[in-house]
Formats: sequence, structure tokens, C-alpha cells
Amino acid sequence: MASKSTTSLKKRKREASPLRTGFKLASHSVGSNEVGPVLVSFPSLEAPSSTAFRCYRKKAKKSNDEASAEIVVAGETDVVELESNDAESRRVASAGCRYVIAVHNKRTSTLTALPTTMSPYILTHTVKALKSIEPAPAPSALEYFQARTALGETFGTKKAKAAIRARERNRVDVGAMEGVMDFVMAGIDKAAEGLMTTEEAKELADNSRPVPPFSLTATDPSDVYPLHGIIPETEWKSLPVSALYEAGSAHNRKQILPFRGSDWVNTRLESIMQQTEKDKKRSLKILFYVSCMMAFRRCTERKFTKEDLPTKLARVPGAVVDSLLARFTECPRGSSAPRSTPQLDLLLLSHMLALCLRIDNYAADHALIARDLSLATEKITAVFKTLGCKVVTLSERARARLGLPDSVANEKRAVLTAPVQFPKQRLKKTTKTTR
Repeated sequence: MASKSTTSLKKRKREASPLRTGFKLASHSVGSNEVGPVLVSFPSLEAPSSTAFRCYRKKAKKSNDEASAEIVVAGETDVVELESNDAESRRVASAGCRYVIAVHNKRTSTLTALPTTMSPYILTHTVKALKSIEPAPAPSALEYFQARTALGETFGTKKAKAAIRARERNRVDVGAMEGVMDFVMAGIDKAAEGLMTTEEAKELADNSRPVPPFSLTATDPSDVYPLHGIIPETEWKSLPVSALYEAGSAHNRKQILPFRGSDWVNTRLESIMQQTEKDKKRSLKILFYVSCMMAFRRCTERKFTKEDLPTKLARVPGAVVDSLLARFTECPRGSSAPRSTPQLDLLLLSHMLALCLRIDNYAADHALIARDLSLATEKITAVFKTLGCKVVTLSERARARLGLPDSVANEKRAVLTAPVQFPKQRLKKTTKTTR
């Protein structure tokens, strides 16, 4: 027989709960125009169980249908007011979590559930004693910055504190500047007196372009770059073209030219020889001068001496050689030997191509000229654009005016129009580095 102490230590078994006799759905669901049981959620403050809640419908502004009105759940205690928050309730409903409300009858052990699901209403509370107090204004940017600085000085790391001190040293005291702003502005105005205006800056930029003398007001392409601005009159008079008339064949005329390796010059020479006498001599002189410039450039692109030029440029008149040396070469410091530079070579090319535009009736074949000069087409194109040309495909009317065949319909030409429009200079991008 077990002792009484042993018997008291034994655990009492829990009495079995009565078996549920069934689960059933309610006979009808809550209609859209009815207010039935609702679910509420207390995220921050839970109201006492004795708090009474009521449901209200808040009609939409543009609708009189009660079914479309929003339901508001509200209740209050002696201390707080509780009301459902529409925005939070919609957010929870859109999350997809819904619940089923059921009533358990303990007497019959049956569970009766509503046939429709619902989402909870999120309640927010307002303390009644604080309703009459005006809300504190949002801190300004300066107040926020000062509070952040104070927090960083108190709890920040050494690196953060050093950054705060550096920022304070670099901060400009606007109040201290109020008394001297008039003097500062007067000093700026005085210092700006010697600065160029926009028009003066544009004029200076145009005059510093590596191109021959030009006219911005010319309305005809032939007047944009005056001929004697490229070929001085003294050189123009010294250009010999009588030998080109006396030569009996294209081969003999080619031998007279200072630079015989240019297909552009050779084809234009034969085309000019077939023209009438009007402006024929003028065109031959321009073409002969272009050949002189090509020969001069071929000699000066390598190391040379002034004494070698009369031999290498035997077919070029002496006045032309001296002028080309003076305009397109320079002597380095401490030396008397002339040398060409990239800037002077660009200036020489621009003068040469301006003459080529005259021969080609201001629609030059830039690709052929680039092959003759052994240069990349892109470089010659860039020089033509510096002159104010646009590299475009000619229309059928333009080809007919220039006497070009249809076989060159897809080829581009460097076209000069008037008044001349120079390309805008691109500003260099600068990168700002912080330490």
C-alpha cells in the first residue's frame, strides 16, 4: 500500500474537455450595407476590456452610396480616445492577411463561423489632456545641423570630431560679412573693369583661330576668305603659268608643277585647261600656289635647312619660298634654323584648303586631298570644319551645279556657306578632388 506522501506527489490528470459536437457556418454573412463584428488591433496601447466601441460610416466626398463609405471604429476612455487609422488599415489589408471570425458555444461545444473573411482595423490613440497643446514645429535645417553637431561632439569618434572642427573652421560667418559686403562688391566691380565683354571675347577667339583672314559679314562664299589674304599680291605676281599654256600634254604640264604627286591638283589642272579663257589664268595661279604649298609642306615636315630649300623647291619662285618660310615656320630659341610646329602646320593646311575650296567651287573633295597629303581623312575634315565648312552629302541640284556625276551621289564634300559659322569651342571638363 502506497504511503500518503507518495500519493500526494502524484500529478492530477486534467479532466477531459467535452467533445465538440460540430462546426457550422452562420446562416448569413454580413452585407455590404451592414456593420457586423469587426477585428481591431492595438499596436501601441490596449484599451481596457470595458471600453465600448462603435462603428461609423464616413461617406466619400463624391459618392452618396453607403456601401462605398469607409467604416471608422472609435471608442474612448477617461484618458484616451481610440480611432481606426484608414491608411494603416488599408496597408494591412493590402498585405493579404485576412481572418475568419468564429463564436464558440461552450454549452453546446459548437463553433459557428462567419462565411466571409475580414482584415483588422488598426487603432491609434490620442491623449485627451494633450489635445489642446499645439504640436511642436518641425526643426529647421540649422537647428537640425546644430543638434547633430552637438551629438557628434559628445558621442562621436575622434575622426568624426576632427571633421566637425574642420567644418567649423571653414564655415563663413554671414553676420560678420554684413558690414563689409558693400566694400567687397565695390572691389569686384572695380576689378572687373578691365575684363572683356562677351562680344570682345568672341572677337578675340575668332582672331586667334588658325585660319586665313576672314570676313564674318560676307554673304558670298568667295568673299569669306579674300584671295590676297592667303596669297599676298607680291607672290601672286611672281607665279608663272605661261609654261602651263605652252606645255603640249598633260604629262608635260605635270612635270612643271612643284608637287607632282597630287591627284587632286592633276585632275583639276586638266579640267581648268579645258575651260574658256575667262578666269582661266586666275584658277591656274591658285592651283600652282596650292602645289607650291604641298611641296613646301613635304620639305618642312622633316628636318631641313634654309640652304636646302632652293634645291628642293627649284620650281617654286623665291618670293613664294621666303613668304612661306616667314609665315609657316619659326626659329627655336637660341637657333637660327627654321622649324615647323604642329600649330604652324595647321595654319598652313587651313590656308591650303581655303584655296582648294575656291577651285572646287566651295564644295571640296576632302577625302582625295587627305590621300594626297598622306593624312587621315578625319584630320583634314577637322581642318575644313575649323574653316567653317560642313561635311555633307550633296543634293542632286548641288551636284548638277558643280557638274559632278551621279556616281558621287553617296560621297560627302566639305561645303562652305556664307555668312561663315565657326564651330563652338568645347569647354574642357574639370574634375574636382577632395581631400
